[in-house]
Amino acid sequence: MVFLNDQIQEYRLQLGKGHIQKAYKGIMAFMSRLKSDLERAYPDYFTSALYFGYMDMTYFAFTPSQLKENKLKVAIVYLHEEGRFEAWLGGNNRKIQGETIARLEHQNLSKYNLSQVQPGVDSIIESILVEQPNFDQLEALKAQIEDKTIAFIDDMIAILAEC
Repeated sequence: MVFLNDQIQEYRLQLGKGHIQKAYKGIMAFMSRLKSDLERAYPDYFTSALYFGYMDMTYFAFTPSQLKENKLKVAIVYLHEEGRFEAWLGGNNRKIQGETIARLEHQNLSKYNLSQVQPGVDSIIESILVEQPNFDQLEALKAQIEDKTIAFIDDMIAILAEC
């Protein structure tokens, strides 16, 4: 059995090395800059506050009006343990999420997989944006995330228009 006190001692040991704080600060700064740059480039999109998370995921919503009007949103998500960026189509609440999944069950989703309604799942559809981000090339990484997010949003609007 793993005890919390043992985990906290390991946490403190890792913090003492200094890498975790620097990496976390770098990720948060990048996400904040990405959010600001997208807000400037797409002023008609709704952008939420940055959710810092519990070192599991960090995200913000980046949603065009066509999806927002249907109580849907797109989140740009950094998954800490996996070390990758994803785009998620989500609902404003669990009811919208479930209804949308039911609407899409028999649709051709092309390269996308439909999420299952279950506890802990917050998405309707997920897509990997960048599998192995290079944080030493921030401008290229931002451009890659932006391009793939816009393509994901366009695909979601087209898929939803068919059902």
